[in-house]
Amino acid sequence: MLTILGFTMIATFLVLIMLKKMSPIAALVLIPALFCVFVGKGAELGDYVIDGVTGLAPTAAMLMFAIVYFGVMIDVGLFDPVVRGILRFCKADPLRIVVGTAVLAAIVSLDGDGSTTFMITVSAMYPLYKRLKMSLVVMTGVAAMANGVMNTLPWGGPTARAATALKLDASDIFVPMIPALAVGLLFVLVLAYVLGRRERRRLGVLTLDEALVEEPAEQETVLVGAGAGSGTRTTTGGSAGGGLPEEPEGEAFQGLDPNRPTLRPRLYWFNALLTVALLTAMIMEWLPIPVLFLLGAALALTVNFPHMPDQKARIAAHAENVLNVSGMVFAAAVFTGVLQGTGMVDHMAKWLVGNIPDGMGPHMALVTGVLSIPLTYFMSNDGFYFGILPVLAEAGQAHGVSSLEIARASLVGQPLHMSSPLVPAVYVLVGMAKVEFGDHTRFVVKWAALTSLVVLAAGILFGII
Repeated sequence: MLTILGFTMIATFLVLIMLKKMSPIAALVLIPALFCVFVGKGAELGDYVIDGVTGLAPTAAMLMFAIVYFGVMIDVGLFDPVVRGILRFCKADPLRIVVGTAVLAAIVSLDGDGSTTFMITVSAMYPLYKRLKMSLVVMTGVAAMANGVMNTLPWGGPTARAATALKLDASDIFVPMIPALAVGLLFVLVLAYVLGRRERRRLGVLTLDEALVEEPAEQETVLVGAGAGSGTRTTTGGSAGGGLPEEPEGEAFQGLDPNRPTLRPRLYWFNALLTVALLTAMIMEWLPIPVLFLLGAALALTVNFPHMPDQKARIAAHAENVLNVSGMVFAAAVFTGVLQGTGMVDHMAKWLVGNIPDGMGPHMALVTGVLSIPLTYFMSNDGFYFGILPVLAEAGQAHGVSSLEIARASLVGQPLHMSSPLVPAVYVLVGMAKVEFGDHTRFVVKWAALTSLVVLAAGILFGII
């Protein structure tokens, strides 16, 4: 019964948000609460929620202060040269911009943190997509898939979890997987090229000057790639004068406005060195990530805006993003708390493992790779790697399949995992990009699942899995 209820709860959540019948926050809270009552454990709902919130509180704190930190860096102009450089390189060509999104997300993902990757990528690319009327879900989808492939780095999380759960060396898991992961990243770039060509056909190619003088227009989310004729065009008016038109704060091309009062050109190298130091400290794990961003945000605000009214104004300017993302994280804590506390996750996993045919025993690495795609989407990495992977590894060993092969196969679901509603970073991505979570899900799931299958196929072809 718990198995059926668990799958039903997840399906109900996904259907409601994809059809936009409920907001993600409301769905993450009300649906699990309702199913908790169905299970007959309504009296324990409070304990489940508190356990979930306690587990995700450090993540929520990290996201809150990281949004403030990178928001301040955007305000003071740290990323302006990046935006200008990408625009000039891309020449206002949608194809180049989409491929550039994948490349930028992959490079920034080297820091091992998805939230940071999405903040930097969206900060740099959002103005280009907004000004050229490009599909914002293409940006979020491509960035999420590129980060998902790179998330398998030993310091990114999944590889370390697999190594810990199976008592293996992380390098023994990751290094042999590099060729398969490289194929996966190449597939993401090819997919970005294809999606970019669709955007180019839909919008055409502007020159740099045309892009800079385009008037902003109201942007609707466009589901490019969902079928012929699915794109939504918006009308634009020409600009009579040269240069950038004035726009409200936070709107389309704010990152390139050379006259905004928050710019701090004299502090550019201080801000750049502070950001490099922060990312280095995060990779080296000198302090917990929430503490690093808390200190970084406080220092950035104090140095760049020494006057209290200016600091309050910067915090207020980014309060909406902070509230949206942190609220989503705590709402997700209700969902994960109920899944874990009621035992739904355990029953779902045991049902899946128990239904593996005996004849598939010698192919447990393949089975693990296939199962990792849906399982890492419907549950946290902790739940999968510490709860499910040991069971799969034990079943594999009984049929002569090594734990290393099982561990490597367990990584292939990460491109889809990074768009899971249980991953806090995805709310940073869709929140900063001003994209509905349901639209992002509807667009990315098929492409991300295909990317995972490509990684799995490459692993088998190279004899890694």
